[in-house]
Amino acid sequence: MKLRQLQYVTEVVKNGMNVTAAADKLFTSQPGVSSQIKRLEEELGVTIFERSGKHINGLTPEGTLLVDRFNLILDEVDNVKRIADDFSHPDSGMLSIATTHTQARYVLPPVISAFRKRYPNVQLQINQGTPEQIASLTDSGKADLGIATEALELFDNLILLPCYRWNRCVIVPKGHPLMREGLLTLEAIAQHPIITYTFGVADRSVINRAFKRKGLDINVVLMAADAEVIKTYVRNGMGIGIVARMAYDRAQDKDLAVLDAGNLFDSSVTSLAIRKNAVLREYVYEFIQLFASHLKRDVVEQALKAHNDTSLQEKLYREYVKEAEMR
Repeated sequence: MKLRQLQYVTEVVKNGMNVTAAADKLFTSQPGVSSQIKRLEEELGVTIFERSGKHINGLTPEGTLLVDRFNLILDEVDNVKRIADDFSHPDSGMLSIATTHTQARYVLPPVISAFRKRYPNVQLQINQGTPEQIASLTDSGKADLGIATEALELFDNLILLPCYRWNRCVIVPKGHPLMREGLLTLEAIAQHPIITYTFGVADRSVINRAFKRKGLDINVVLMAADAEVIKTYVRNGMGIGIVARMAYDRAQDKDLAVLDAGNLFDSSVTSLAIRKNAVLREYVYEFIQLFASHLKRDVVEQALKAHNDTSLQEKLYREYVKEAEMR
């Protein structure tokens, strides 16, 4: 049995039972992948995949059990490499982060600048996507860390750590009638077309809940994943924008007015996701603490050790969220 054979099997599964796609990802040939999988099945004496001729339809019951074990083995191989690298090359390596546009554009720049000063030889990779994509990238091991406000909890293989709280604001063109309101209200906002985030990007449900509690209907005319896109259409006069407070840039958005809406909507918590059983390099712990100062190494390690105890994980999350600052 060879590690490469296990990798071939798991890659076929990740690619929807498509051997050709798996071969492309692994930079090898389709016949080579098929041949190695057959050899592995012969060695183990079991059939891993259900087939119709040369076409793979899915996993057999025994194949399902084996693939889970193969993934654990491959994860541990990666962990062994990380431990070795921490001793042989402590100040160099790769840190892959999956996050949203808002985090990458407005929150991470000072964190990354500080990190680069400490670890100039660590290569950083930022993968932007929806919360669901971020969770998937972290769950699959393609990203070391995932940073998002929602959807991370949908993956059982991820440990979540609360980083900070944030509120929303309303942005309007200068001179907009809402600027003449005394105290901004949901009733006043509901009188205007609304431009805001796509559901699942900055928790549209928080916005929907707030209006529903008041019995108000709203007219959402445009949804986007990117705050910059939302601001563009606010400038075009399509409607008023509801965005994360951090997404308003005083220097870049001088033509827009920002109206505080922190008292109108529930605050949200941005969390950091780490894959269960992950072994983190020393510089990853450093990055986490730079991003959220209360998440010191012992806190992260405590959460990782609780990976098999869901109730303990939830208890720790509730404790840590009390220390998450408002941004």
